Amino acid sequence: MFETARSIVAGQHTIAELVPRIKRHGDFKHVVIVTQPSIKAMGVIDRIESELSQAGISSRCLSDVKPEPTVDNIQQVYSRIASEPVDLFIGIGGGSVLDATKLFSVLMTDPVDVMSLVGIDRVSKPGIPTVLIPTTSGTGSEVTPNAIVTIPEQELKVGIISRHLLPMLVIIDPALTVSLPPNITAATGMDAFTHALESYISTKANPISDMFALESMRLISGSLLQAYHHGSDLQARENVLLGSMYGGMALSSAGTAAVHALAYPLGGKFNITHGVANSMLLPHVMTFNMDAIQTRLGHVACAMGLQIGTEGGKAVSEAVIRQIFEWTSEMHIPQNLRAFGVTDEDVGELAVAASKVTRLLHNNPKPMNIDDIQAVYRQLLP
Repeated sequence: MFETARSIVAGQHTIAELVPRIKRHGDFKHVVIVTQPSIKAMGVIDRIESELSQAGISSRCLSDVKPEPTVDNIQQVYSRIASEPVDLFIGIGGGSVLDATKLFSVLMTDPVDVMSLVGIDRVSKPGIPTVLIPTTSGTGSEVTPNAIVTIPEQELKVGIISRHLLPMLVIIDPALTVSLPPNITAATGMDAFTHALESYISTKANPISDMFALESMRLISGSLLQAYHHGSDLQARENVLLGSMYGGMALSSAGTAAVHALAYPLGGKFNITHGVANSMLLPHVMTFNMDAIQTRLGHVACAMGLQIGTEGGKAVSEAVIRQIFEWTSEMHIPQNLRAFGVTDEDVGELAVAASKVTRLLHNNPKPMNIDDIQAVYRQLLP
């Protein structure tokens, strides 16, 4: 089954269509905008609030959702609006903001403890309608039924998955991403590529997810380095942003796999941002999987535009993995967990935590036991 946002508007400067599009969807009067301080500083929120006011729509802005938000952060921010009249949420920001917006939406109609929602299909009813506007090109959260939260006491990130988290409207405007600094462009872009690649080799891959995954990898492969080195290149930004959205659609249908399972404990225990953790793990997990996915990696190589000539099998797979290493090197993404405080003594605990993320490990094309997981982590502890 494939489900995504009800309506998607994509293109340069489409943020200008926000209020007219909202009015097409309903007679909304009370809007809460969820964002982050950096977006407010750009002046985008001021313009949106002015346009909403001119249309007779009142608005309030929340800008204190934390990066990689915890369950408590979601609960605390929600408590400040729980009793207010809200008939529409607008989330504009990175994946953390978009995920938080989804959760605020469903909490407004069913004010339960956030922990009770963790897992699959545990959201009981539709929430307040949402409009999601990504300003990074990474998570694809705007088109997925997923929201990720951190549980500090468990030192783990977990997923809340429900069709009720899908938005009413998505606006994809690359102009909102041109101010992203290179390091965030790199990490979020590689996160998006990881979504597409893992969806393509997932045990749940299907014709719909394959279509989105291959196009995502094609767009990101052809434009990520350009967006990294020349952030004002609007066409490169648009390609990566669309690639991120397609990656989100792919994972919605097929799911991610072991890379994400191993990344969650790194984020939960060592606060390694999700995109960086995925980037570090991706080539090593693909090397582990290689003998199970050689045919699929041949298709990936073509999508990436690699010049592979008459090579086949293992050589093509190695070319894909080598290209990923080269990207992370050129974009200065670390390849050493020690830089984040991880030690050899942490590997056992990390592996146990990752092994519990069975929702994702079951999607991996090759089973991973505790020893396999430890071996991958140790590759990143030279």
